[in-house]
Amino acid sequence: MTMRVLAAALLLSGVFSAPAALRADGDQGAAPRLVVITAGDPVGEKMTYSRATIPAKPGERIRLRLMSTGKLPAVVMTHNWVLLTLGSDPKKFADAAANAAKTQYIPAALKGQIVAQTAMVGPGETSEITFTVPAKPGTYPFICTFAGHYAAGMAGTLIVK
Repeated sequence: MTMRVLAAALLLSGVFSAPAALRADGDQGAAPRLVVITAGDPVGEKMTYSRATIPAKPGERIRLRLMSTGKLPAVVMTHNWVLLTLGSDPKKFADAAANAAKTQYIPAALKGQIVAQTAMVGPGETSEITFTVPAKPGTYPFICTFAGHYAAGMAGTLIVK
Protein backbone atom coordinates (compact mmCIF):
# COMPACT_ATOMS: atom_id res chain seq x y z
CA MET A 1 0.00 0.00 0.00
CA THR A 2 1.49 3.35 -0.99
CA MET A 3 1.70 6.24 1.49
CA ARG A 4 -0.94 8.22 -0.48
CA VAL A 5 -3.43 5.37 -0.38
CA LEU A 6 -2.76 4.81 3.32
CA ALA A 7 -3.17 8.54 4.07
CA ALA A 8 -6.41 8.69 2.07
CA ALA A 9 -7.75 5.61 3.86
CA LEU A 10 -6.94 7.10 7.27
CA LEU A 11 -8.58 10.43 6.34
CA LEU A 12 -11.71 8.71 5.07
CA SER A 13 -11.93 6.47 8.13
CA GLY A 14 -11.79 9.48 10.45
CA VAL A 15 -8.58 8.38 12.21
CA PHE A 16 -6.90 11.59 11.07
CA SER A 17 -8.48 14.86 9.95
CA ALA A 18 -7.39 17.10 7.13
CA PRO A 19 -5.35 20.17 8.06
CA ALA A 20 -7.41 23.31 8.62
CA ALA A 21 -6.01 24.84 5.43
CA LEU A 22 -7.69 22.08 3.41
CA ARG A 23 -11.14 22.42 4.97
CA ALA A 24 -13.73 24.26 2.92
CA ASP A 25 -14.58 26.79 5.64
CA GLY A 26 -10.94 27.57 6.46
CA ASP A 27 -11.86 27.53 10.17
CA GLN A 28 -10.41 25.36 12.90
CA GLY A 29 -13.76 23.65 13.52
CA ALA A 30 -17.29 23.46 12.25
CA ALA A 31 -18.60 25.72 9.52
CA PRO A 32 -19.97 29.08 10.72
CA ARG A 33 -23.67 29.23 11.58
CA LEU A 34 -25.68 30.93 8.84
CA VAL A 35 -27.92 33.83 9.90
CA VAL A 36 -30.09 35.34 7.16
CA ILE A 37 -31.54 38.82 7.57
CA THR A 38 -33.74 40.57 5.04
CA ALA A 39 -34.42 44.28 4.72
CA GLY A 40 -36.88 45.97 2.42
CA ASP A 41 -38.75 49.13 1.67
CA PRO A 42 -40.48 51.05 4.48
CA VAL A 43 -43.93 50.04 5.64
CA GLY A 44 -45.54 53.38 6.45
CA GLU A 45 -42.88 55.24 8.42
CA LYS A 46 -41.39 52.05 9.91
CA MET A 47 -38.34 50.12 8.75
CA THR A 48 -37.06 46.91 10.27
CA TYR A 49 -34.75 43.99 9.73
CA SER A 50 -36.43 40.58 9.51
CA ARG A 51 -34.71 39.72 12.82
CA ALA A 52 -34.41 42.10 15.77
CA THR A 53 -32.31 39.74 17.90
CA ILE A 54 -29.62 37.20 17.20
CA PRO A 55 -28.61 34.88 20.07
CA ALA A 56 -24.96 33.83 20.00
CA LYS A 57 -22.28 32.12 22.05
CA PRO A 58 -18.97 33.81 22.88
CA GLY A 59 -16.40 33.07 20.16
CA GLU A 60 -18.96 31.48 17.82
CA ARG A 61 -18.44 31.94 14.09
CA ILE A 62 -21.40 33.43 12.22
CA ARG A 63 -21.92 33.80 8.49
CA LEU A 64 -24.40 36.64 8.14
CA ARG A 65 -26.26 37.11 4.87
CA LEU A 66 -28.09 40.42 4.37
CA MET A 67 -30.63 40.40 1.53
CA SER A 68 -32.53 43.41 0.23
CA THR A 69 -36.09 42.60 -0.77
CA GLY A 70 -36.88 46.23 -1.58
CA LYS A 71 -38.07 47.62 -4.89
CA LEU A 72 -37.13 51.30 -4.51
CA PRO A 73 -34.00 52.48 -6.39
CA ALA A 74 -30.69 52.02 -4.52
CA VAL A 75 -30.04 55.76 -4.68
CA VAL A 76 -32.82 56.28 -2.12
CA MET A 77 -33.02 52.89 -0.41
CA THR A 78 -29.97 50.84 0.43
CA HIS A 79 -29.25 48.88 3.58
CA ASN A 80 -26.32 47.52 5.49
CA TRP A 81 -25.83 45.65 8.76
CA VAL A 82 -23.28 47.06 11.20
CA LEU A 83 -22.51 45.32 14.51
CA LEU A 84 -21.18 47.73 17.11
CA THR A 85 -19.02 47.09 20.15
CA LEU A 86 -20.45 46.53 23.61
CA GLY A 87 -21.39 49.87 25.16
CA SER A 88 -21.48 51.80 21.86
CA ASP A 89 -24.22 54.38 21.40
CA PRO A 90 -26.06 53.33 18.22
CA LYS A 91 -27.88 56.67 17.95
CA LYS A 92 -24.64 58.66 18.01
CA PHE A 93 -23.13 56.27 15.48
CA ALA A 94 -26.18 56.55 13.18
CA ASP A 95 -26.21 60.35 13.48
CA ALA A 96 -22.55 60.52 12.44
CA ALA A 97 -23.13 57.95 9.68
CA ALA A 98 -25.89 60.06 8.10
CA ASN A 99 -23.22 62.58 7.08
CA ALA A 100 -20.80 59.95 5.74
CA ALA A 101 -22.27 59.13 2.32
CA LYS A 102 -18.80 59.30 0.70
CA THR A 103 -17.62 56.42 2.93
CA GLN A 104 -20.70 54.22 2.49
CA TYR A 105 -22.33 55.70 5.63
CA ILE A 106 -19.50 54.58 7.90
CA PRO A 107 -18.05 57.54 9.85
CA ALA A 108 -14.24 57.29 9.77
CA ALA A 109 -13.89 58.64 13.32
CA LEU A 110 -16.06 55.82 14.71
CA LYS A 111 -14.70 52.83 12.76
CA GLY A 112 -13.18 51.51 15.99
CA GLN A 113 -16.70 50.80 17.28
CA ILE A 114 -17.44 48.28 14.51
CA VAL A 115 -17.22 44.55 15.22
CA ALA A 116 -18.50 43.48 11.78
CA GLN A 117 -20.31 45.02 8.82
CA THR A 118 -21.82 44.12 5.49
CA ALA A 119 -21.61 46.13 2.31
CA MET A 120 -24.55 48.29 1.29
CA VAL A 121 -27.22 46.37 -0.65
CA GLY A 122 -29.81 47.73 -3.03
CA PRO A 123 -32.94 46.04 -4.43
CA GLY A 124 -32.38 42.33 -5.01
CA GLU A 125 -28.76 42.44 -3.80
CA THR A 126 -27.07 40.36 -1.10
CA SER A 127 -23.97 40.89 1.04
CA GLU A 128 -22.42 38.15 3.15
CA ILE A 129 -19.79 38.31 5.88
CA THR A 130 -18.27 35.83 8.32
CA PHE A 131 -17.19 37.03 11.75
CA THR A 132 -16.33 35.76 15.20
CA VAL A 133 -18.76 36.72 17.97
CA PRO A 134 -17.04 38.74 20.71
CA ALA A 135 -15.87 36.68 23.69
CA LYS A 136 -17.42 39.01 26.26
CA PRO A 137 -21.09 38.25 27.04
CA GLY A 138 -23.52 41.14 26.63
CA THR A 139 -25.91 42.87 24.29
CA TYR A 140 -24.26 44.26 21.17
CA PRO A 141 -26.28 46.68 19.00
CA PHE A 142 -26.57 46.33 15.25
CA ILE A 143 -27.94 49.03 12.95
CA CYS A 144 -28.43 50.11 9.36
CA THR A 145 -26.32 53.23 8.85
CA PHE A 146 -28.03 54.57 5.71
CA ALA A 147 -29.35 58.05 6.52
CA GLY A 148 -32.57 57.89 8.54
CA HIS A 149 -32.87 54.11 8.71
CA TYR A 150 -31.84 53.71 12.36
CA ALA A 151 -34.31 56.42 13.38
CA ALA A 152 -37.03 54.60 11.41
CA GLY A 153 -36.40 51.36 13.35
CA MET A 154 -33.62 49.45 11.57
CA ALA A 155 -31.82 48.19 14.64
CA GLY A 156 -31.43 45.10 16.72
CA THR A 157 -29.16 43.27 19.13
CA LEU A 158 -26.72 40.38 19.10
CA ILE A 159 -27.13 38.77 22.52
CA VAL A 160 -23.96 36.98 23.56
CA LYS A 161 -24.29 34.48 26.39
